[in-house]
Amino acid sequence: MNTAITPVGGPELAERAARELEEATAQEIIAWAAETFGDGLCMTSSMADSLMVDLASKVVPGIDVIFLDTGYHFPETIGTRDAVESVYDINLVNVEPSRTVAEQDAALGPRLHGRNPELCCHLRKVEPLQKALAPYSAWLTGLRREDSAARRDTPVVQWDRRKRMTKVNPIARWTQEQVDSHIAEHGVLVNPLQYDGYPSIGCEPCTRRVAPGEDPRSGRWSGTGRTECGIHV
Repeated sequence: MNTAITPVGGPELAERAARELEEATAQEIIAWAAETFGDGLCMTSSMADSLMVDLASKVVPGIDVIFLDTGYHFPETIGTRDAVESVYDINLVNVEPSRTVAEQDAALGPRLHGRNPELCCHLRKVEPLQKALAPYSAWLTGLRREDSAARRDTPVVQWDRRKRMTKVNPIARWTQEQVDSHIAEHGVLVNPLQYDGYPSIGCEPCTRRVAPGEDPRSGRWSGTGRTECGIHV
């Protein structure tokens, strides 16, 4: 990872790129990001599947892939992370919070995720990612407009004001049918929980199975009214 990257981009570049790349393919959007940001480009993955890893690694071999190891993941998610690192041409960056789960429990009490999920997500996801992204100018995500109402207007390129960097969403326009088709056609690695009633996978204590017909993200923070961890808002 290059830690001396010169920042490039800004709101104007992101807005222009969003307009010009709206109809571009995911591969074309990734290629634009790689050409524009060079070593300042990375990507994040929750390891629900490796669709974005599959796309990005073919356009930008050796790309840094940030995985937030919260300490609360399902074993299947950790297994998927390890398999993805072995199969794809990437540089996996495993990012951990400043405190272990045990240390957090000692300082703030056990089961913070049940008492204050917003704070728990901030400490174990938002804050660590903020630090991990600091050396970069842009990051690739797997956000899609179909994911939820909150993501309905996601542009393919946007300026993240909070992080002061460009966020690139190459598959923002993709439907679930397109996702499934690409996964099947290219043999993309998928977290096995996807086939066990977990269409959206987060930390184990805050994720439940989703019944047929339910919103795919309804299993995240069920009963709390939360739909986002804070990374993308």
